[in-house]
Amino acid sequence: MTGNTYGFDTLAIHAGQEPDPRTGAVVPPIYQTSTYAQDAVGAPRLGYEYSRSGNPTRDALQECLAAIEGGRRGLAFASGLAAEDTLLRAVCRPGDHVVIPDDAYGGTYRLFSKVAENWGLDWTAVPLNDLDKVRAAFRPGHTRLIWAETPTNPLLNIADIAALAGLAHEYDALLAVDNTFASPYLQQPIGFGADVVIHSTTKYIGGHSDVVGGALIAANDELGEQLAFHQNAMGAVNGPFDAWLTLRGIKTLGVRMDRHCDNAERIVTYLRDHAAVGQVLYPGLESHPGHEIAAKQMSRFGGMISFRAAGGPEQAINICNRTKLFVLAESLGGVESLIEHPGQMTHLSAAGSPLEVPADLVRLSVGIETVDDLLADLEQALG
Repeated sequence: MTGNTYGFDTLAIHAGQEPDPRTGAVVPPIYQTSTYAQDAVGAPRLGYEYSRSGNPTRDALQECLAAIEGGRRGLAFASGLAAEDTLLRAVCRPGDHVVIPDDAYGGTYRLFSKVAENWGLDWTAVPLNDLDKVRAAFRPGHTRLIWAETPTNPLLNIADIAALAGLAHEYDALLAVDNTFASPYLQQPIGFGADVVIHSTTKYIGGHSDVVGGALIAANDELGEQLAFHQNAMGAVNGPFDAWLTLRGIKTLGVRMDRHCDNAERIVTYLRDHAAVGQVLYPGLESHPGHEIAAKQMSRFGGMISFRAAGGPEQAINICNRTKLFVLAESLGGVESLIEHPGQMTHLSAAGSPLEVPADLVRLSVGIETVDDLLADLEQALG
């Protein structure tokens, strides 16, 4: 199934998910097995021999991921960071260089600064919405990859995917885009020239805060084969039940994202006029510096909102501690609304670095609850 033939929601429900040919089961079975009987030496049945290398449930998920992102090859992993690590070691070598956002996710920063750097990979953090600074950071012959997030976590900055792709390809480098905040429903980076898309499928793709996973989607077959080799060789795959849960979540991704966006827009309007809020960060606001680019490459602006507390860091922490419906928790993208203080939670690993986030920042993952209840909860917490 391809995006040229079917719409997004049809692909989300059907791609990789044909009824089981033996029983007619509409939902792909969970193949909870580690190994497979072979018909003869050197003749594995349907190519399956060991579940690290291939599993029918994971294959169904991978086919669906490729379809909804408009890519050629989807690969599923045990976590988003496992996917990121596999990508880096597949396309980079010791001595190579990567350009990353200066407001990257804290776990990504930790992966570069504490793991990949020890392996011999160099990196430079720059604002990816400033193409002159991105170009200035390039080291011809050594820069292998631009690593982009758009929107970024947690400052919701926007990068121009098409412009970054053009710049990367000019220097014979690749563009990788972390599409976790937007989801494939709102944004498909491969259509704008990205070479590979990254997801923490734990977030919007899974959508129910009940499974951890990651994904890579390659734009072409050659890169897909390279990534698949490393997926098997490094082994950080997800299990069949995790793959099944993620595939179940994808089926409702479109309808969930519509509600996430509806609720977020109402909450942004409320926060923008509240005396306790100093600044609202949301790409759907016309005042957002990346609004025009976001409108070009996103169908809507998502369910993530950050804001700065007018009363400073102490007030930001108090707001996080006072909500009742907004659960104080890390992660994002589930059906329930979450609130967090990035500086002391998801981005603590970036403290003291150039990627440190403001101490007065609050991040909301707006769920799909009744929006008036969410607004009432924010009213009492902000008040």
